[in-house]
Amino acid sequence: MTNKAADEYAMAATAFTVRGLSKIYGAGETEVHALRGIDLELLEGELVVLLGPSGSGKSTFLNILGGLDTPTSGSVYFRGQDITALDSGGLTRYRRDHVGFVFQFYNLIPSLTARENVALVTEIAADPLPPAEALDIVGLADRLDHFPAQLSGGEQQRVAVARAIAKKPEVLLCDEPTGALDSKTGIGVLEAIERVNQEFGTTAAIITHNAAIAGIADRVISFADGALASVHRNEQKISAAEVSW
Repeated sequence: MTNKAADEYAMAATAFTVRGLSKIYGAGETEVHALRGIDLELLEGELVVLLGPSGSGKSTFLNILGGLDTPTSGSVYFRGQDITALDSGGLTRYRRDHVGFVFQFYNLIPSLTARENVALVTEIAADPLPPAEALDIVGLADRLDHFPAQLSGGEQQRVAVARAIAKKPEVLLCDEPTGALDSKTGIGVLEAIERVNQEFGTTAAIITHNAAIAGIADRVISFADGALASVHRNEQKISAAEVSW
């Protein structure tokens, strides 16, 4: 990272401020501590990769950031608003207005075309991208009217990315987006996420078990047993096209 880039990074505004974040599932002998007092900031426009073994707390952390789950204790502030204090309706509005999600499994509706799957989101967004434009961004301009069964796994995942970005979210949360894909196909999905991060300034977080992906991140955040094991800033990022596994 150049001195100029480092200075710009240091001056970046904070998107998320996380303090004392804990999550406990169950009670008594079945109690599981999924998160143990996490303190962390995520900056506007940065791309972070979350690493760690299964059960380390990554997905729980991401689900709380996205308003899909609530903590047992602690707080998460998004641009100064305590989202952990929101009721169900408030969390729904937060997700609708600010957050795009991409999961390992594409969750596309089989009876709808790629364009129609993306349109499901644009119909409820305040200022969306046209579905065709969102699909063009992820490299599927020629597949608009294909149904999921007519698309490869990587193409279906890129439709899912297009659906997530079509509402122009400030935050893009991706849970194992390449987990079911081979290397070449997965890199295409990473390139789509990378483009959205760079061109729209979207704050992006990617959960992965694949350490090879860490090179594309501004910061790599490692989880272990519900706690932060390390936070590392990449001095020299690589592009998604340079990733191999």
